[in-house]
Formats: sequence, C-alpha cells, structure tokens
Amino acid sequence: MFTLPDLPYSYDSLEPYIDSQTMKLHHDKHHAAYTDNLNKALEGQDQLLNLKIEEILSNLNKVPEPLRQKVRNHGGGYANHNFFWTVMAPPNDGGKDPTVRLLTPINSTFGSLQTLKEKITATAMGHFGSGWAWLVLDKDKLEIIDTANQDSPISEGKIPLLALDVWEHAYYIKYQNRRADYINAWWNVVDWRQVEMNFLNATLPHNS
Repeated sequence: MFTLPDLPYSYDSLEPYIDSQTMKLHHDKHHAAYTDNLNKALEGQDQLLNLKIEEILSNLNKVPEPLRQKVRNHGGGYANHNFFWTVMAPPNDGGKDPTVRLLTPINSTFGSLQTLKEKITATAMGHFGSGWAWLVLDKDKLEIIDTANQDSPISEGKIPLLALDVWEHAYYIKYQNRRADYINAWWNVVDWRQVEMNFLNATLPHNS
C-alpha cells in the first residue's frame, strides 16, 4: 500500500511565495486523494503493490488494461507530488544557484541558468490546461518538457530533475488566474541543491 509522505517542511515555510493555505490543501487534500485512489485502483494487485511507484510508471503496459488509465492518473499524481515537494525549500534555505557540477551541463545545453529558467517558464506558460513542466535527463542529455494532467516523464523513460506543477490547485488561492506571477514567485523556492543531487544520482556511477 502506498502512503502519503509528510512534507519536508511546514505549511508556511514557502511563504510569501507559496501560501500555507495552498500548501495544506495541495498536500492534505489533492496529494492525499491521489494516494487513496491509487491504492483503490490496485486493490488485489499484490504484485504491483510490492513495486515502487517509479517501477509501475516505467512499465505501465504491465498494468492490467482495465486499471491502466487509473494507475496512470493517480499513480502519476502520487509520484509527481512526492517529487515536487522535494525540489522546493524555504526561500532562505534552498534558492541558491547550483554548483559547477550541474551548472556546467546547464550552460553547455542552454547557455546559462537564466536561459534555462526562461525556457522552463515559457514551457509552463505555454502548457494548455493542467499539467507539469519538467527539467529531465533523457539518456545523457538535459531536456525541458511538459506533460499533460498527471503524466510522468518516468513513463517516457526520462529521469525527472526538477518539476513545476501548473495545475490551478497549485496556485489559485493566492494567484487566481495569474499563472505567470505564480511561476515567477516559484523560482524563489526552488531547491537547487536537491536538483543537483537528482542530476548526480542519475549520472554518477553507483556501486552495485
């Protein structure tokens, strides 16, 4: 059975950029609902319940067809939010730029960190309806993509490094329909240390 993880910080830790009311609703209601609905969809599927959510999402074709769309939706929502909370941190704690270990490939691929931010912002602003903007590693290449609804890059064989939720429930209480204001504020709470760690975990050799 999948469980709702605790936030790695308090509800008000991302103020003034993301308000505590939004964080409480987003985590305690929306993320909790994805968790509950994922478990309901997988009732009786002991083999799948013994897997990590990333393993399920990377092999959706192994999920029984009648359950596949529900698992794609709710499993994606569960995994995406698990990841989303980790790439944010209180503004005085996590907003520092990445070190040369990540900055070098960013500069090589996009020209500069500022250009990367502009491209992710443009992708998020250009996404129609609900979904996500991502910085991912595709094989050995950094790439910016967007996904619809709760689709996960993991299902496309890509490794998430940074995620930006552009569902309206992520920002509507504070920013109403001003998605651009939300995105500009969100950059102040990005935890570049965690993004860099995600990159290193995906690229450095590990002892077996």
